[in-house]
Amino acid sequence: MQEILLLSGPNLDLLGTRSPEIYGSSTLAEHVEAAASRAAVAGLSLRHLQSNFEGDLIEAVHAARETSAAIIINAGALTHSSWALADALATFYGPKIELHLSNPAAREPFRHVSTLAGAVDGSLAGLGALGYLLAVDAVVALLASR
Repeated sequence: MQEILLLSGPNLDLLGTRSPEIYGSSTLAEHVEAAASRAAVAGLSLRHLQSNFEGDLIEAVHAARETSAAIIINAGALTHSSWALADALATFYGPKIELHLSNPAAREPFRHVSTLAGAVDGSLAGLGALGYLLAVDAVVALLASR
């Protein structure tokens, strides 16, 4: 069974309580469960890693080169600052989807830049919890087209 690696960056462990007016009231566990269920319907497994540390996410991308067919990443604020994470993603040859619950382009100016954009196949932003399901759908479609 092919695996999707879902990566969650800094502070996403606080979803459900952190700024619910921006990120919604669903917890990270609820988002992961929904994504895993959607993946299972398509015959894929989903493995999740959340870390508040950039290096953990980079190491997970490196390891995914041997274990995963695709990556979905919600890098949190690292989206706007981590060239190292972008470089790691560029080494992964399967489908890669960048995901954001909120719409960074509609927020503070520093959030308008994604260092990851050039290393991923596409980005989903501003769709809240629906974004997790659509990210899985995008991975399924991209895997089918390769």
